[in-house]
Amino acid sequence: MNRYCLTLDLVDDLELIKQYEEMHQEVWPEIKSSITTAGIEAMEIYRYGNRLFMIMEVNATFSFEKKGAMDAANEKVQEWEQLMWKYQQAVPGAKPGEKWMMMNKIFELRA
Repeated sequence: MNRYCLTLDLVDDLELIKQYEEMHQEVWPEIKSSITTAGIEAMEIYRYGNRLFMIMEVNATFSFEKKGAMDAANEKVQEWEQLMWKYQQAVPGAKPGEKWMMMNKIFELRA
């Protein structure tokens, strides 16, 4: 199983951040299905201020290219993503239209 860590910023507005968190308490079933169908077996999102951090654990069937193609063909995912842009903003260094940016692992400790 592979693990990926990604980051994204939210618009720095307390009311929008509250709404974003509320939306993630009841993620649409179609979105959850699109995540698991793509081979993502576990996903967590953490927030500090307006910075988000996502951890994804994926199986051997997962690829970012496959997930992107599946999402592009799924009207409900496109609707969700469009809605999320109300709350999200790209991190510094992201290209126009890029959302979640891959983070590089710089340290690991195993007991």
